[in-house]
Amino acid sequence: MTTADFQNKQISTVPPGAMDMLPASGPAGKDAALETDIRLLGRLLGDVLRDQEGESVFDVVETIRQTAVRFRRESNAQAGADLDKLLKKLTRAQTIAVVRAFSYFSHLSNIAEDQNHNRRRRADSLSGSGPQPGSIAHALEQLALAGVGGAAVRTFFGNALISPVLTAHPTEVQRKSILDAEHEIARLLAERDLPLTPKERTRNTELLHSRITTLWQTRMLRSSKLSVADEIENALSYYRMTFLRELPGLYEDLEAEIAARFPRRPADEADPPELPPFIQMGSWIGGDRDGNPNVNADTMRQALARQSAVIFDFYLEEVHSLGAELSVSSMLASVSPELQAMADASPDVSAHRAAEPYRRALVRIYARLAATTRAMGAADLLRKEVGLAPSYANAAEFTGELEILVNSLRTNHGAALVKPRLAMLKRASEVFGFHLATLDMRQSSDVHERVLAELFACAGVEPRYAELAEQEKIAILLDELDKPRLLYSPYIAYSDEADSELAILHAAREIRRRYGARSIRNYIISHTETVSDLLEVLLLQRETGFLRTHRNKGSIQIGEALDGELALMVVPLFETIPDLRRAATIMENLMAIPLVSRLVASQGCLQEVMLGYSDSNKDGGFLTSNWELYKAETRLAGVFNRAGVKLRLFHGRGGTIGRGGGPSYEAILAQPPGTVNGQIRVTEQGETIGSKFANPEIGRRSLELLVAATLEAGAAPCAADGRRAKKLAAFEQVMEELSERAYQAYRDLVYETPGFSDYFFAATPIAEIAELNIGSRPASRKSMRRIEDLRAIPWGFSWGQCRLLLPGWYGFGSAVSSWIEEGDVKAKAKKAATLRAMHREWPFFATMLSNMEMVLAKTELAVASRYAELVADKKLRKSIFRRIADEHARTTASLTLVTGAREPLANSPLLARSIKNRSAYLDPLNHLQVELIKRHRATAADGRKIDERVHRAIHLSINGIAAGLRNTG
Repeated sequence: MTTADFQNKQISTVPPGAMDMLPASGPAGKDAALETDIRLLGRLLGDVLRDQEGESVFDVVETIRQTAVRFRRESNAQAGADLDKLLKKLTRAQTIAVVRAFSYFSHLSNIAEDQNHNRRRRADSLSGSGPQPGSIAHALEQLALAGVGGAAVRTFFGNALISPVLTAHPTEVQRKSILDAEHEIARLLAERDLPLTPKERTRNTELLHSRITTLWQTRMLRSSKLSVADEIENALSYYRMTFLRELPGLYEDLEAEIAARFPRRPADEADPPELPPFIQMGSWIGGDRDGNPNVNADTMRQALARQSAVIFDFYLEEVHSLGAELSVSSMLASVSPELQAMADASPDVSAHRAAEPYRRALVRIYARLAATTRAMGAADLLRKEVGLAPSYANAAEFTGELEILVNSLRTNHGAALVKPRLAMLKRASEVFGFHLATLDMRQSSDVHERVLAELFACAGVEPRYAELAEQEKIAILLDELDKPRLLYSPYIAYSDEADSELAILHAAREIRRRYGARSIRNYIISHTETVSDLLEVLLLQRETGFLRTHRNKGSIQIGEALDGELALMVVPLFETIPDLRRAATIMENLMAIPLVSRLVASQGCLQEVMLGYSDSNKDGGFLTSNWELYKAETRLAGVFNRAGVKLRLFHGRGGTIGRGGGPSYEAILAQPPGTVNGQIRVTEQGETIGSKFANPEIGRRSLELLVAATLEAGAAPCAADGRRAKKLAAFEQVMEELSERAYQAYRDLVYETPGFSDYFFAATPIAEIAELNIGSRPASRKSMRRIEDLRAIPWGFSWGQCRLLLPGWYGFGSAVSSWIEEGDVKAKAKKAATLRAMHREWPFFATMLSNMEMVLAKTELAVASRYAELVADKKLRKSIFRRIADEHARTTASLTLVTGAREPLANSPLLARSIKNRSAYLDPLNHLQVELIKRHRATAADGRKIDERVHRAIHLSINGIAAGLRNTG
């Protein structure tokens, strides 16, 4: 993952028993410990490789590594021929062992880097250099300097909702068994930073060797297609690793920082002492039906059942531990009457605990949790309760009883006993409830149209609804929403699709009754293109009891006649470039409808809008996608301000830069003014979930970055500066011109170049990715070799595998160079100066270029040229690869012109070193993957039976490259 600047790396000398994957240069200052960790893990992996596969395989691995380094350094035909010859000589067994060796080093290197991030952050916090950017302390400091007071900060959080949303996508390659093993390796590696005795250190090394052996003997790939149930379990593992403890801990940190920065005054006494649960987890796994036929009503029920089981297991274990800790005797400390009443109602009648009211109260709480767990459908509990007690009606009752414990301790000299566990458990109960995470529902607008067309036709209302003009659709939808009768009849046989869609909404009502209203709150409509797309879902909600209207009063009552439920918020998802351009108009027209206006008012004058980064990038390229998203947000903010409605943006960001990835902190700060108001949701996808949340400490830091950025961007006062506004308008005009040029360059290559689709399908492993058991969702919407039908996620994933990462940069160079070249010398100099000013003064532009710079540093044309050799048509291969290489050169030169940096990532030395270090094991994986794809496709072309070992080796290489690139999802 390096650029040409990194190609002069020396081949390191490998000591006996070691797999040294680092450059021969010595440790680099702060990263000396990182290099020590990587060398240790490499040596242990080498030992395991020798032990498991033999000395000869170890030698082959090292020879391939050195030859790949020479190819990178020399990039000539002879080096490529030598590498080809070496790879062709590998037996099938050797090939799999070599791929696994390099893949596992990717995984181990990630663990070492995560540990080093934690180490450096702790060192920074101890250095006394002040709050670090991205920390809550820094955000509060910035607000204080801007004149924002403590009351305003507390009010901000009182109205906030910040929600990371975990999603499952076709690039998720990690198995849970691998995640668990790596989690233990990370723990052992962190342990080595402690002062260990020689014996303890030896024991630690032995355990690391054991766990790496476990990794080697554990299947890296799934033997069968990933199911939705598997995806649910994979996501839940991150809750156990990170969220259940780190999220409540973050609240504690935040409250402490606010108290330190803004001490409470007597006038603040009316304010609640604790922050509300404004950080809440979300999920799409089990509820995202768009293009995934495997998601249905049953998977929604399963998702909530498993989520609920995980949170109840956590509550039960924590309450049991509290019972062991709170041995307070009523003979030594008083208790509140409420606590005593709980103790008296306890099923625990043991005389040994007669004077231990907290323990008896906790026995009752445990028994009530156990009863609630069984009522939710759990069959067995790990630890049986002492006796019977009534179940909880809702999570608020559980929280209320924990509050009784807290208040009793605080008022009876036991405040010191609250913080270690009880305060964290109470906070967890507020954040996670009995549902753990809010499950979103998502479906494509065309499915809703088909279902309603069927209902209209069967009810005799309109035989050709799908053929109606937009205004005719709106009229008929509003008319039906105002009628008391349903379209659906139990005496009519509907299509499987209609039955399934209606069953899903009925299941959502059932889930909300069982797990609480927070369990499902949002219904997202993919491919929203018109107002009718949104009204259709309101009508479907009416058909299933979520929404009831009354014609005679002309008013709207939501779920009142059934069980007090509010309607699910209907959330449009604007994805393509045309959709983004009409988003503001659609929302303005929608909210102008009286019925919808009243519905939005019933939601607290709040409406969510989701913006898709993936499809807009695939549709228009990197620069245009970023710019159209920026403009859509600005226009939406204006529409919502005029309507008096609060806008909550839901950012559908992926892992790759081309799909909106990159550092979340900088991305939020770079949002248009007025679009971050404390209400924000963000998707976390693919390998990004693992890189952010597999390690608890990094997970906490990732959550802190999200909160800090939202606070900084949303709570800071917007300065009314006429000069700044004028300059921003000038910058935006330049971006408009650049976007148009970049759009044309990108579309010309991807959609208008004859044969480009053939080139893409041959020069990337897209076909092999589609065969891999890495997601329950198909990689393509249709079984056709058209770019238009391919999902945006595997599109970006494939470009990453071949090391071109084209969606993250293509078009920028053409845009900048052609724009600057228009005019005389003086005009050119002025334009260049304008771009530099945009980079210095405009966070949006600076963040966009920073992300692109990272992508360019990971792009490797020499490796990509090897994949181009997979294209049989030599003329097509040469033509398209030359265009890509030329644009890469233009983009690199344009970036240098704007930023002034003479080498990639000059301002991010840590990232630069990380990318440099990874090349030693990523390059060989790429070369191996090309050779394996050649074998695999040749076999298929000859009509011979597919060699499963070659097939497996390809998929192993995909896993290893994805792990090495990290942000691939």
